[in-house]
Amino acid sequence: MTTATQTWTERMAEAAGSTVQVVSGGTGAPLLILHEEMGHPGWMRYHEALAQSFEITIPSHPGFGDSPFIDWIMNMRDLAGWYLAALDDMGIEKTSLLGFSFGGWLAAEIATMEPDRFDKLVLVNPMGIKPPVGEIFDMFLVVAKEFITESFLDPASAAEFENVCPDEPTPEQAERWEVAREQACRLGWRPYMYYAALPHLLRRLKKLPTRIIWGRENPIVPLSAGQVYHESIPGSDFAIIDSCGHRPEIERPDEFVSLVRGFLANQANA
Repeated sequence: MTTATQTWTERMAEAAGSTVQVVSGGTGAPLLILHEEMGHPGWMRYHEALAQSFEITIPSHPGFGDSPFIDWIMNMRDLAGWYLAALDDMGIEKTSLLGFSFGGWLAAEIATMEPDRFDKLVLVNPMGIKPPVGEIFDMFLVVAKEFITESFLDPASAAEFENVCPDEPTPEQAERWEVAREQACRLGWRPYMYYAALPHLLRRLKKLPTRIIWGRENPIVPLSAGQVYHESIPGSDFAIIDSCGHRPEIERPDEFVSLVRGFLANQANA
């Protein structure tokens, strides 16, 4: 999961009445990354590429990875509010924000609460909105390994698929997957992985430059949900990656990095 010379560091940070596992690396403008429902996958090729231009911070959400569970956080709005306090304590005052899937939903919720805090927003296949066509895949219909595999259009063509989903995960990895699924579903269970008010709240992002990235063949969150995000965020940009499922950062890393880096750089120079 790492390059020959490790270019990232990991620490536990005190924040918002708890401790947070934080991975960081790179130099440049600050970029906060919120991981998806299965937890931080490790330092991947796309992290390394983005770290050439940005100072990356990747916290593990409470209850994920080594970040302790917080019992009063009962839903995504609670988690978003906690994150704003955590960012205060970690000294992250102004940053761009990138969120994947469950983390994309979380990023959208955080941004609607305090849009002026962020320079730019990138949402990658975010959950959080009920698709007008199709349904969000129920991760508890299958075991964790099958869910990860299902999220890829063609696992065999993804060079880092084995890093994300090894044939024989260690007992520790299997346990982390199960804990992550439990936490994600606890926070987004009823209704399943969406918040009915979110499309209306997204109007608050009208002054926040936003790019939405979607895999056209996404089997986890249908493309129709992406269209609602796009229509709900005034002035947002909607980039669709063809021949791609739910994990463009792993399936199509070069195209994904180009879309993210180009958008953030253009906005920074605007």
